[in-house]
Amino acid sequence: MKGVWEETDILKKFPEAGPKVLWRSDIGGGYAGPAVVDQQVFLMDRTDDARGQTVENEFRKAGEIAGGERIVCLDRGTGRELWAYSYECPYQIAYPTGPRCTPVVEADRVYTLGAMGDLVCLDRNSGKPVWHKQLTAEFDAKPPVWGYASHPMIRGDHLIVPVGGEGSAVVAFDKKTGKEIWRSLTTMDIGYAPLVVFGEATQTPQLIFWHAEGITSLNPNTGQEYWFRKFPNEPNPSQTTIATPRFIDNRLLISEFYKGSLMLEIESDPPGVKELWRSFESDPKHEKSLNSMMTTPVIKDGYAYGIGYVGRGTGVLRCIDLKDGVAQWTQEAWMEEEPVVFATSFIVENEGRYIMFNDNGELMFSRFTPEGFELIDKTPILKPTSVARGRDVVWSHPAFHDRCMFVRNDKEVLCVDLSAEQ
Repeated sequence: MKGVWEETDILKKFPEAGPKVLWRSDIGGGYAGPAVVDQQVFLMDRTDDARGQTVENEFRKAGEIAGGERIVCLDRGTGRELWAYSYECPYQIAYPTGPRCTPVVEADRVYTLGAMGDLVCLDRNSGKPVWHKQLTAEFDAKPPVWGYASHPMIRGDHLIVPVGGEGSAVVAFDKKTGKEIWRSLTTMDIGYAPLVVFGEATQTPQLIFWHAEGITSLNPNTGQEYWFRKFPNEPNPSQTTIATPRFIDNRLLISEFYKGSLMLEIESDPPGVKELWRSFESDPKHEKSLNSMMTTPVIKDGYAYGIGYVGRGTGVLRCIDLKDGVAQWTQEAWMEEEPVVFATSFIVENEGRYIMFNDNGELMFSRFTPEGFELIDKTPILKPTSVARGRDVVWSHPAFHDRCMFVRNDKEVLCVDLSAEQ
């Protein structure tokens, strides 16, 4: 995962009235970001029978909420619905607004994972189901507290998914048929972070699985365990294993809300691991370390930039040195004039600066250097519609394609023109 938008001729500053919205389409609730492939936009939402309900987003208080999930395909140029596939799916999770996982598209197939464990393969052109598995039923598993959120990984003929249950924390399926290929591990909670692969060019590539008890390396072809590193020292099923693990050559950065960051050095042929540092032991109050919640850290020239949390969950921008994890600077009022509880943003690099879509629904152009943070420009894009810790947020990452941004809340999805011509 590079986290870089490589297109050029993108806006340097926003027009006074904001960038042009090319189209907008109505959708239901959800946190799943859109996937844009060629002339199609794919996303997931809650179906009409659940839309508009007032739901409780407090931890462990959601109860069961009736409704269904939907995969919808839109025309990239107009936002017109091309097809949709729906299924019944009562929710029994916290933050029950809608699905979490971005659809995965390959060739003529679309793969999705719903919040309660519905793993679906659809024909990309028609939306007709090819196969559909209910993971919690098939593997006697429980969904994570905040729902299934780690999108499926395609690798060769395999579709690899964190599932849960006894001996099936990770399962590989035949992507064409849905047939099980292998299953591996037992853990108290599979967490929410995406699976990543290290060393595809080596003799022994490693599937890296970050779960509530630590980090496990598996053979991606067989599920055989290579190594395990405990993190944190006292694991529990409420770990916020969310931010994507980041590779820096043969090093791996893990960052977690409660326990800080961990840097590992991964060895190949044979697979192995060495711990370089962890920040929590030396900085339990997170005054000098990075402890990400949802924002995946940005890696650049020996430093990591991300959002850490201090006090009772105030989100601060922070730069750390990757040699030891120690903070170089902290910016508290980066999103508003005053620090914000649980502030978060999705960050992508473009042409030497960073594009940030924050949870107020604003788009920011910024620069990060080891010397500090610079806000270049900011504009509102989308109204926040979900409730979290007493404020409205939008917790869905955008997609960038053809000099446009595709982004959604719980009511609509927008295509925003970011080309320099305007």
